Amino acid sequence: MNLKTRSFITLLDYTPEEINYLINLSSKLKSEKYEGIPHKLLSDKNIVLLFQKDSTRTRCAFEVGALDLGMGVTFLGPSGSQMNKKESVKDTARVLGRMYDGIEFRGYKQKDVESLAKYSGVPVWNGLTDKYHPTQILADFLTIKEIFGYLKGINFTYIGDSRNNMGNSLMIGSAKLGINFIAVAPKELWPEQNLVDICLKIAKETGSTIRFTEDKMEGTKDVDVIYTDVWVSMGEPKEVWNTRIEQLNKYQVDMELMKNAKSTAIFMHCLPAFHDKETDVGASISEEFGDKFPRVKNGEMEVTDEVIESNYSVVFQEAENRMHTIKAVMLATLGGEYE
Repeated sequence: MNLKTRSFITLLDYTPEEINYLINLSSKLKSEKYEGIPHKLLSDKNIVLLFQKDSTRTRCAFEVGALDLGMGVTFLGPSGSQMNKKESVKDTARVLGRMYDGIEFRGYKQKDVESLAKYSGVPVWNGLTDKYHPTQILADFLTIKEIFGYLKGINFTYIGDSRNNMGNSLMIGSAKLGINFIAVAPKELWPEQNLVDICLKIAKETGSTIRFTEDKMEGTKDVDVIYTDVWVSMGEPKEVWNTRIEQLNKYQVDMELMKNAKSTAIFMHCLPAFHDKETDVGASISEEFGDKFPRVKNGEMEVTDEVIESNYSVVFQEAENRMHTIKAVMLATLGGEYE
């Protein structure tokens, strides 16, 4: 499988065979790290991380993964570059592509990461945009495979705002790998129809199903995985909270929903999760909206604290796997020799 020089912008660009290859490579690299086997296979490379949005898992995964592979890393945070301020994305791409062997981008506009890939001349990796979050999906699917031993035929439910980058990317990834995908949300929060049509066509080829429902109990009945995400994404205005809580508070993942799934089901979340009042946001939402919406009274929004702390939850295994899968993407696209 030769992925050298390829960018990683959306899973739509990758075949099922290529996605499975990256997941399997991630597993091998994870085993080697646990066994203490060094794999500094890219010691002659340097990469730059462009972050318009703050991050914990994405930044740490790219930095540790790159260092494990022997690479030099430069981090440019929200105020660390002139991109979109004094310099266009196109010009930034042509500058950085002459200095670095690979570019990671985490920001807002999908067109920005696409421009970086078009003009830089080096592999560009999408660390998150408002439309897609492909590196997260690899970590999610590696986690599912570690637990169940397979991916094709898994029954997967995503509950919440299904139009966001996670809803889009999980639907694409599921279609590509033969996972049966269900989105549970009010109709106004279902994905764009053109993307649904693309995924339905892919699913027909891989033997999976894609469907949507507003009924949370029907949509979680006897599934293997229940997945959710924050109700308001980074960058959305604070005013959105009232509307989104009103739309989604009845879709909060609680123990009733988990027990409606298979007895072997797992709970997943890309994190950070609002499940208590130990965050500024959780405390603020509890104070502002708790009286109107009792479900969020304790800072619990998309998931209850009971669920995220239960044996159903695999969110921290999932978070760790960001590092192993991102490492695999960098190694494969930068052409490191690996046996």
